[in-house]
Amino acid sequence: MAPTRPQAVLFSCGYNAVRSPMAEGLFKQLYGKTVYVQSAGVQKGDLDPFAVAVMDELGIDISRHKPIDFEELEDLEGLNFDLIVTLSPPAHHKALDLTRTAAVNVEYWPTVDPTGIEGSREQKLDAYRAVRDQLMAQIRKRFGADGGGNE
Repeated sequence: MAPTRPQAVLFSCGYNAVRSPMAEGLFKQLYGKTVYVQSAGVQKGDLDPFAVAVMDELGIDISRHKPIDFEELEDLEGLNFDLIVTLSPPAHHKALDLTRTAAVNVEYWPTVDPTGIEGSREQKLDAYRAVRDQLMAQIRKRFGADGGGNE
């Protein structure tokens, strides 16, 4: 049986530029009408065009995503999440540090950073696709049957 679905989920990675915006977009597609979702990074980077391209292949537009860090998120809306899913070690440490005195579950999903992959454009896109597909599989496994999304 899948764990209960939280009311609000935060995905986080190093720069909020690749993995966490991809996870946010996938999650919104599947559960966006029933669960609030957001993403943030330990630091703020620039949205990665390869991430935008591989999400667009699934009909998910993340091109307007504005990367933010934990501090900005806290200032904008607070850290009122039932669950923080971290996708990189720095994000995991930051989330644990921020939630020491809060009733927030933190889960670590080790996820490869595809930005360091060398090779042709197609090889790079394949690396981003692999991350996207891994995130989709983990989201479905963790949160159960689709429902209430924007599909």
